[in-house]
Amino acid sequence: MHIKKVLITGCAGFIGMHIANQLPSNKYEIVGIDNLNTYYDTELKKYRLNILKAKTGFRFQKLDICNEVKLAKLFAKEKFDVVIHLAAQAGVRYSLISPHTYVDANLRGTTNILEISKNFKLDHLLIASSSSVYGSLRNSKFSESSSTDSPVSFYAATKKAKEVMAYAYSSLYNTPITCLRFFTVYGPAGRPDMAPWIFTESIINERKIKVYNNGLLKRDFTYIDDLVDAVEKLLVLPPKKTIDNPPYRILNIGSGRPISLIDFISYIEKACKKSANKEFVEMQRGDVLETFADNSQLKKLIDFKPKTDIELGISHFVTWFKEWKN
Repeated sequence: MHIKKVLITGCAGFIGMHIANQLPSNKYEIVGIDNLNTYYDTELKKYRLNILKAKTGFRFQKLDICNEVKLAKLFAKEKFDVVIHLAAQAGVRYSLISPHTYVDANLRGTTNILEISKNFKLDHLLIASSSSVYGSLRNSKFSESSSTDSPVSFYAATKKAKEVMAYAYSSLYNTPITCLRFFTVYGPAGRPDMAPWIFTESIINERKIKVYNNGLLKRDFTYIDDLVDAVEKLLVLPPKKTIDNPPYRILNIGSGRPISLIDFISYIEKACKKSANKEFVEMQRGDVLETFADNSQLKKLIDFKPKTDIELGISHFVTWFKEWKN
């Protein structure tokens, strides 16, 4: 059996670590790159990397995707079959403060990946996008054909730009590309700037938590293992070129079950066995009222059925969080 060589950019990130760790070693040789930036505690990134370094068939190289020369050398040396491009500047709220960081990581970095990939016959290039591209859409469900022309944050605008750039490269150079719109991914070793971490830490330490829009925001929370299952199946299913279209597709990956913020907090309270001290505040700029994934395309392709409900997923996260803090 041919072992495929996979590049994962952003491998020390939350999603990157889990994908790299769970792809079977008897099928994939993985090279992971990351610039280990200081957007949040690098100790957490090192913790994730230590998990990966214990894995058979995994190699790490510290590399910034904005460094085109080093990236091109890596591609030439390794001859990857598949690239999973996850490296990006994350966070909606931080994009209000530091938009140029998003231009560098999300636009320049992705341009480098696309430009270098065109010179190599990749089986498949998968690029991380986000449910944030749907903006304040009022449809009951977000489908891949829904309008994404009105992003409400600069972060979302850069994610939309990545999709459009990827389409152009797929059209010009026949690179098989799948853009994956992730819906609020959570789980063990998640990011400190995301709601599960912020709320859990505050509840445990009896600090006040800010509840935006009276807790009426809804999010389609996606447990990390469900996302990894989907990505693993999609790796070997690149889109095909047709008479009318390049080998390009966009896919939602979400649970398909939106949860209100107030219910989400109650699951964390239950897992922590403690009540939250809530401060109800107005909705923040750049936030959207609700996200709701239409997974019908994914279901058609890989019979996608999320296995982890929110209560169980939150209890897994809280258990991990307590271990991490100790």
